[in-house]
Amino acid sequence: MAEITLLDGGMGQELVHRAGDKPTPLWSTQIMLDHPGMVTAVHKDFFAAGATIATTNSYAIHHDRLTGTPVEGAFSALHQSALYEARTARREHGSGQIAGAIGPLRASYRPDLHPPSEEAVALFAEVAQLLAPACDLLMCETVASLDHARDVLAASVPTDLPIWLAITVDDAEGSKLRSGEPVADVIPIAEDSGASAILINCSTPEAIQPALDALKGTKLPIGAYANGFEQITEGFLDDKPTVDSLTLRRDFTPELYADHVMEWVASGATIVGGCCEVSPAHIAEIAKRLRADGHTII
Repeated sequence: MAEITLLDGGMGQELVHRAGDKPTPLWSTQIMLDHPGMVTAVHKDFFAAGATIATTNSYAIHHDRLTGTPVEGAFSALHQSALYEARTARREHGSGQIAGAIGPLRASYRPDLHPPSEEAVALFAEVAQLLAPACDLLMCETVASLDHARDVLAASVPTDLPIWLAITVDDAEGSKLRSGEPVADVIPIAEDSGASAILINCSTPEAIQPALDALKGTKLPIGAYANGFEQITEGFLDDKPTVDSLTLRRDFTPELYADHVMEWVASGATIVGGCCEVSPAHIAEIAKRLRADGHTII
């Protein structure tokens, strides 16, 4: 049996459900301001469910997301708030690692909006340098193109932390990135740039297995954490989207999601967890199933 790293679930959606507020383009960033301590509570619940990593609530904290909002000048302070909430949860839980989340620039699932390399690397590096001193690793999430992969790795690898590259794939054809480029072409970029793992995130569960198959040629650890959305809508592909344009699929129970996860583990995934709409209940079910099958959660 294998040693499996169990990630947490979807912070943003969990916060929206708990707060009951109408989502804004600031997403979970706004909730840190309006509901102090709620992020800590979510981290703690994921730890209690069996997760061994807390992913910081920093995914959407980019200058372009803050422009034109009341917190436009709070870029650094918001990162420190996200780090404080994760570290508080770990201290109160008594164990665990912290992964600093670096989300896409401008918008998720929009490789066409990714800035030129010289601009992107500088922006990603600013985030990486803010997160790194308080983190055990950095998680470069929802990477939708090969250029995105190159740029975020160029920015984050110099921190000397382990860097986990998490790509997002076409929901209908998991062997391709959202850009249409082959998933397999990520392998040399990740290996040559110094990434420590390649994951698939924020894609439908059914798209994960083809993506994992495409990654089997890598020498790096592989893993996955899917979302629970019915589909990525046109409304969500706006420049400043809100999550109320997405719908939770009706078959996304903890048991059914765990079925998917156990299939990924059987095919070689050693890092698993959840993205949007994956709750502490989903993570608890995965932890139960992993232990029942004789795996060790690390």
